[in-house]
Amino acid sequence: MTLPLSVLDLVPISAGSTPAEALRNTLDLARHAERAGYRRFWLAEHHLNPGVAGASPPLLIGAVAQATATIRVGSGAVQTGHRTPLSVVEEFGILDALHPGRIDLGLGRSGGPRIRREPPAAGRRVVGGVLIPEGYSPAGLLRSPRIRAQLELLRQPEATTPAYDRIVDDVLGLIAGDHKSGEGVEVHAMPGEGAAVEPWVLGSSGGDSAVVAAERGLPFAANYHVSPGTVLDAVAAYRAAFRPSAQRAKPYVMVSADVVVGPDDATARELAAGYGPWVHSIRSGAGAIPFPDAAGAAEYPWPQEAQELVADRVDTQFVGSPATVVGRLKDLQRVTGADELLVTTITHRHSDRVASQTLLAREWAA
Repeated sequence: MTLPLSVLDLVPISAGSTPAEALRNTLDLARHAERAGYRRFWLAEHHLNPGVAGASPPLLIGAVAQATATIRVGSGAVQTGHRTPLSVVEEFGILDALHPGRIDLGLGRSGGPRIRREPPAAGRRVVGGVLIPEGYSPAGLLRSPRIRAQLELLRQPEATTPAYDRIVDDVLGLIAGDHKSGEGVEVHAMPGEGAAVEPWVLGSSGGDSAVVAAERGLPFAANYHVSPGTVLDAVAAYRAAFRPSAQRAKPYVMVSADVVVGPDDATARELAAGYGPWVHSIRSGAGAIPFPDAAGAAEYPWPQEAQELVADRVDTQFVGSPATVVGRLKDLQRVTGADELLVTTITHRHSDRVASQTLLAREWAA
């Protein structure tokens, strides 16, 4: 049986385009993913980014599920740092009621306090053909005025976010119907209680998220495309701490990768030309720019310091012909032991994203 492939979409806005067009493109991409045989179509959550329209996973999930028929649709991930467990469960309960058996609830820790110290990653190395760069520290990004403004706008004044493990437990308890308030009062989320959603935890390192997922027997999505330097730590921590549950009898790992597939290696590299500047705009704290074409990428200010800031992401993007990218994905699967792979693709033209997704699915199935 071929290892499943799934899709993660950020609803990217291309230079010269609009949020409305980006949203329509996402619906079209999801229809193509379903026809191509991908297992899931997940939507990410980002805020205050000029080049990303994916601000509300529940709304996007509903639209994508309505536009498709069989593919699973989910969040990659809901940011729990500014949401309450009840709001998450009610929203996804509505989605499940309207699209039963097709909804994945991916939970992310973003915006909340840490409960465990994350171990430092080893230096840059190649493991089984897979580049594991030095770990990236987001400390500089978290000091960005834009990030502070985002937190200020997303949270109610003086609100505090509980520890991530408590949030996950509250979500699971509300779905199971055995949650009690702090005063011991039974509460029931309607809709939400009994929903047939599939809960997931997403994480980038061997810290909070991996262990929270493992201790509750949940499936875990490890982000090679976001933090390639810590993916092996994340997978190892998850497997080491895993406890069987009603959800999973054994660990289940999905690993993400950023890919661009073209008819040949040279064409694919041209399609991916805007990736470095786009990642730099995020890590510099300015927010994701509209994704540039090759000419726009060539004009982007690109000093050595900027290139070094994003080298781990650029060097670990899988770019090439179908055979080239499939070969690298197989290496990633073998090294991580992934049970499923999650691919995300951004190009300037929507038609190139659709073609990349289609070419990859065909080569993977073959």
